[in-house]
Amino acid sequence: MVPPSRPVGVESTLATTGGASLPGSRRASPETPARRVAKSPPPASPIASPPESPIFTRSRIDPANLPPGSLGLPVIGQSLGLLCAMRSNTDDQWIRDRIDMYGPVSKLSLFGTPTVLIAGPAANKFVFFSSALATKQPRSAQRILGGNSIFDLHGADHRRVRGALLEFLRPDMLKMYVGKIDGEVQRHIEENWAGRATVTVMPLMKRMTFDIISALLFGLERGDARDTLSGEFARVMEGIWAIPVNLPFTAFRRSLKASGRGRRVLEGITREKKEKVEQGKASRNSDLITCLLSLTDEHGERVLTDEEIVANAIVALIAGHDTTSILMTFMVRQLANDPTTLAAMVQEHEEIAQNKADGEALTWEDLAKMKLTWRVAQETLRTVPPIFGSFRVALKDIEFDGYFIPKGWQVFWTANVTHMDASIYHEPAKFDPSSPSAV
Repeated sequence: MVPPSRPVGVESTLATTGGASLPGSRRASPETPARRVAKSPPPASPIASPPESPIFTRSRIDPANLPPGSLGLPVIGQSLGLLCAMRSNTDDQWIRDRIDMYGPVSKLSLFGTPTVLIAGPAANKFVFFSSALATKQPRSAQRILGGNSIFDLHGADHRRVRGALLEFLRPDMLKMYVGKIDGEVQRHIEENWAGRATVTVMPLMKRMTFDIISALLFGLERGDARDTLSGEFARVMEGIWAIPVNLPFTAFRRSLKASGRGRRVLEGITREKKEKVEQGKASRNSDLITCLLSLTDEHGERVLTDEEIVANAIVALIAGHDTTSILMTFMVRQLANDPTTLAAMVQEHEEIAQNKADGEALTWEDLAKMKLTWRVAQETLRTVPPIFGSFRVALKDIEFDGYFIPKGWQVFWTANVTHMDASIYHEPAKFDPSSPSAV
């Protein structure tokens, strides 16, 4: 029995450890590119952080104290180098090379925007807890996804949309979806895995994840609509990280067109579900779109518009799809190379299956018994994080670790540097679900 994977949240927070140095990095000195301008004490201000914090605000930016590095060529910057590294699966080394050259804070240009790359435990805390930063997607993703998504909203609008999405993700709602997820998984295994000596895991995991998510988010059953949306979604993903140049024959142009076609499919689905909600023929718990259409405020007004529902349904699909399918793919790879853990995990599942009737679906309680499975997932997330990095935007002039970050600049954060830090994890490259970090 294969359990349904737990989706990785859009805003999941890393467990951080403070104070550790980065492996392979070096302290700045006058002779290295990572030379720092001497810091002066922050001015007294009600919004200033305590002196021991690396973060504080300044009214003016001292250009001489920008992070080390180069913005490169206009528009292109270092985008091509990063994209090539991602396609050749050497993105971690690309990041480490920059850290070796400039230290854990450096400036560059990605996707047409000045950017500051940060890494390490202090960077993790800065990204997740600083009110001076807001979520942001690369320009290519912004244009492909369009407006009205949670990634582009701040303040009250962000809280409104986030609150609506969390209604769908409440534990009592999730418990109802376990059986549906299990049905999709069993059907997928019977059709694509059973009786085969070899399988190509990644494409199968991507298709299975898409089928599950499209059923939960859009209420799409098997058929032409799901197949059409699957094809458009694959084309959208090809250009999410492309340089945003809208020219013929580019991945960005193909992705932009696929996004428009996919959006029209979802707009049609939303109209159909809206009619059913208004006629009282739809259950709020059936899928994400129906849930969002059903939400009203204290005045009886809809919480989200149709446009916001479509935009954030697309975001939820993108956020959950690659993270979950990549996680499951690497779990399979790790277990294939660790027969002892695999045997223990199979035993855990067989013990659960022994108490199930033939054809009986998994329940929330069954998932809670999968302790080892959960540790395997956690350790896989640490050793091979499915999210390479994420972007924020500086809402005001800020300082981090002695360097100024101007308002409007991107902040690009990556987790793997911390996950592979030997001062935090013993033998960080070793896959060990029994370690404390995997619990």
